[in-house]
Amino acid sequence: MSRHGCRHLCDLKASKGTESFKIIHKYFMSCSSAQARRRQARNCVCHTCKCWTPRLHSCLSCVFFGCFGSKHIHEHAKSKRHLLAVDLTYGSVYCFSCKDYVYDEEFDDIVKKGRDVASLAKGIQMFSVWEPSLSEVDLLKKNPKRRKVSGNSTIGLRGLINLGNTCFMNCIVQALTHTPLLRDYFLSDKHICQMAKDSQRCLVCEMSRLFQEFYCGIRTPHTPYRLLHLVWTHARHLAGYEQQDAHEFLIATLDVLHQHCKGNNGLSDKNPHHCNCIIDQIFTGGLQSDVTCKQCRFLKSYLDGTDKFEDPTSLTHCLKRFTRPEHLGSSAKIKCSKCHSYQESTKQLTMKKLPLVACFHLKRFEHSTGYHKKIGTYVSFPDELDMTPFMSSSRNHNNGYSEQVIQESASSLSSENKYSLYAVVNHRGTADSGHYTCFIRQHKDAWFRCEDHLINKATIEDVLRSDGYLLFYHKQILSYE
Repeated sequence: MSRHGCRHLCDLKASKGTESFKIIHKYFMSCSSAQARRRQARNCVCHTCKCWTPRLHSCLSCVFFGCFGSKHIHEHAKSKRHLLAVDLTYGSVYCFSCKDYVYDEEFDDIVKKGRDVASLAKGIQMFSVWEPSLSEVDLLKKNPKRRKVSGNSTIGLRGLINLGNTCFMNCIVQALTHTPLLRDYFLSDKHICQMAKDSQRCLVCEMSRLFQEFYCGIRTPHTPYRLLHLVWTHARHLAGYEQQDAHEFLIATLDVLHQHCKGNNGLSDKNPHHCNCIIDQIFTGGLQSDVTCKQCRFLKSYLDGTDKFEDPTSLTHCLKRFTRPEHLGSSAKIKCSKCHSYQESTKQLTMKKLPLVACFHLKRFEHSTGYHKKIGTYVSFPDELDMTPFMSSSRNHNNGYSEQVIQESASSLSSENKYSLYAVVNHRGTADSGHYTCFIRQHKDAWFRCEDHLINKATIEDVLRSDGYLLFYHKQILSYE
């Protein structure tokens, strides 16, 4: 395959350059402002039937938009002898003489740069605004009633058929498909499959198809049989129709997605041990473990990746207990590099780096030999969470956290460590048998309760009163390196 298209495209570039493609891409494809998107929605219609279709093409030789499916762009190409048109959704160039899409490296670079600029322009906004992504705008045009995402819009909401005790999977799928940055990634076609010869085995490709299914405007419940098959293939311990744990499914899914995504991004230049794939960028944080000598108060710091804490009566209480200093005892003395002798010490875990999405797992099931018990303790959680008091930078070496840090954090209105709740997975029943449901935040103040194929409107009070099992929080402010 040529990197510079067919001969017809080469002739066009030789006579007119790439200016026509740049203009079409700038004003009708990579619209990064609300005003540009409104202009795009108003003008991007077929000049023959006056309708917007998913496969609208623009002529590269003149100002004409035409439907590809209804062949209005074909009729224009034949009558005007204009042989080339660009797909306004994907930026692909179609040659009517070659009767196929042709690849051009120069045009592809223009599309990629446009996507990066549009993503940056959108990403620096506050998370709480909940504006639609560029891909969502394209999809919304299919239904004129949904061109503007208003408070009563249901775009992106779709039930999932239970394939036999698969409610645990359905809840996690709902949470992932409503994770804003993950949604933007998959709806922007940024995944480059590393399993080209066997793409049917790629979980990332299936997730991409799943996002398209959720945001295509169809309301009938979706049957995720392909996703279930891939999960069984890549996570053998979850195979079968027995009820599985939603948290275990989430960890397994993120792990497989990470394995299939990391080939696209590789390792970070700054840290060769850190992956830059979309899963790590969104869900990975870092803990710091500080061990302090009780004799001389000498501090040693270690990075730690564990995530285990007890379950008191509120999420904030859980975090306080998780990050409080722990006396290691006389049986676990360490050799202090300052005292040069074995001394008793304390250990304290704090957050070194916060993830963009923080998922909290509240331990609800207790298992021992021949004994299974569900922990029904109610644990309250907020709709907005500030993690500043639990950061390593907020740690007071003598007394844990200073009251000043906690008070300043509570009164701060612009803390970069603040999160908004956007999904909650619940479990009802016993440890041996039960059912998973979830709450999803659709817009700023719009909540819905998802139970397999059933979706009902809910209130924030319904969400906060529920017995949470998995809590999903998204950073309110995103920063870029």
